[in-house]
Amino acid sequence: MNGHDTDSRDSDSLKNSSRTGANSKGLRTFARLKKRSEFLAVAKGARIHDSVFTVQAIRRPGDEIPPLAPAARFGLTVTKKTGNSVERNRIRRRLREVLRLSSSIQNNSLSDRAAHDYVIVARREALSRDFSDLTRELSRAIERIDKRLASRSEAPRGPRRDGASRTDAPQGPA
Repeated sequence: MNGHDTDSRDSDSLKNSSRTGANSKGLRTFARLKKRSEFLAVAKGARIHDSVFTVQAIRRPGDEIPPLAPAARFGLTVTKKTGNSVERNRIRRRLREVLRLSSSIQNNSLSDRAAHDYVIVARREALSRDFSDLTRELSRAIERIDKRLASRSEAPRGPRRDGASRTDAPQGPA
């Protein structure tokens, strides 16, 4: 026997858990970016640099989001410059676990905001950094980049309504 006949997983429970973002153990998971085009789109967005990683993010337009899609999606990038395949995979596993356990994702604070896509570009330092520090730094970086995206979306665009250009601001007493 190959063990498939007595598989205890119920296909309906697996389908439902993938929609809600929870795995079979009830722990909340995160949505992932998988296509190259998604990674390239995020690379054009805002960036936050840290000693352990660089976080890139964009706000997804509202018309592209399916009704059951999570608000935040994450992609991980570990380049060959960081080490051999064993080290790169270890970094990737550590970052996936940080994302899974991250308080900002667990508390749904990301899902309350507008839909964002994030790409985390890891550096070699992610291998030796303490796990709790790594979690804290990632949460802080996500908060910083969310503030930057919010300020970009609130920034005025286009010509002013009164007809003056934005560079024609008054420059003190004349």
